Amino acid sequence: MTTRNPKLVLVTGGAGFIGSALVRHLILDRGIGVVNVDCLTYAANEDNLKPVADSPLYRFEKVDIRDRAEIDRVLATHQPDTIIHLAAESHVDRSIDGPDAFIQTNIVGTSMLLAAARAYWSGLEKAAASHFRFHHVSTDEVFGSLGDEGFFTEETGYAPRSPYSASKAASDHLVDAWHHTYGLPVVLTNCSNNYGPYHFPEKLIPLIILNALEWKTLPVYGDGQNVRDWLHVEDHARALAEVMIKAENGGRYNIGGNNEKTNLEVVERICDLVDKYRPEPGRSRRELISFVRDRPGHDHRYAIDASKIRRDLGWSPQETFDSGIEKTVQWYLENEWWWGRLRAVAGQRLGKV
Repeated sequence: MTTRNPKLVLVTGGAGFIGSALVRHLILDRGIGVVNVDCLTYAANEDNLKPVADSPLYRFEKVDIRDRAEIDRVLATHQPDTIIHLAAESHVDRSIDGPDAFIQTNIVGTSMLLAAARAYWSGLEKAAASHFRFHHVSTDEVFGSLGDEGFFTEETGYAPRSPYSASKAASDHLVDAWHHTYGLPVVLTNCSNNYGPYHFPEKLIPLIILNALEWKTLPVYGDGQNVRDWLHVEDHARALAEVMIKAENGGRYNIGGNNEKTNLEVVERICDLVDKYRPEPGRSRRELISFVRDRPGHDHRYAIDASKIRRDLGWSPQETFDSGIEKTVQWYLENEWWWGRLRAVAGQRLGKV
């Protein structure tokens, strides 16, 4: 196993949910410098980076990854030894309502970034070029839907079912093509559903927490039996750092929390936790659950086999779902300063078509 020693990492989408968790982890826990490239779309939030904003290891560039000239400038100016690409439109419901933004950011943006990375890498001296990596962060949704049994592995074929997952599948294929055609040194990871602090309130878990806190309806698609494998975002950040440091050129890893839960189980657990920390005698948040018309093309089940990353790189999640979801509920209850203003632009159900 090769061990790299990155000094300066360019993170795209570093003001987003997963990206900001990675930036905080690299700076605060690993002492690694970060250049955050983010164009600050609706789900990005500079407040996510308050813990590192004043660190000498942190640099910010407000740049759209589709702007090739600006990406070239950023690479030439900062000269990172690693790119970790997280910038993406990621909300399935929004992709149903408006797929064009997903095609532009996830496909066109990735192609522009790959072209810039290839030009930058080609101009490096031999030792620096051999040390360079382009790490593409993707999702298990590219693999489609599982039945009641089985798991996604690194060899699972692609079968995306939504505009979002199709756009991410395309970006994965582009990264693979740049590796095989041009020799660009890459690694690729596919993760299961993330949750944790600083999660934009349109997503299931923060939406349910905040609606429950405010005694609002808790919408659950269909019969609530769709299954997801939940991964705490800080566990994901640790995994990404391990991949960055230890993975071989061309390596691919699935990252999952080994926490399969139905959507209804997740919602009921959140209800019970909010009741625990914000009780109102004689009332239960479970009474707020409302089953609504299912999302078009809603995949039945996702589940990750993360044995390869455990075996090869020594990573395993530190949070169980029970420990992670309790910490997450507590964080939202204690941090209205962060989510309060976001409630005006998030919280409605999308993707109805």
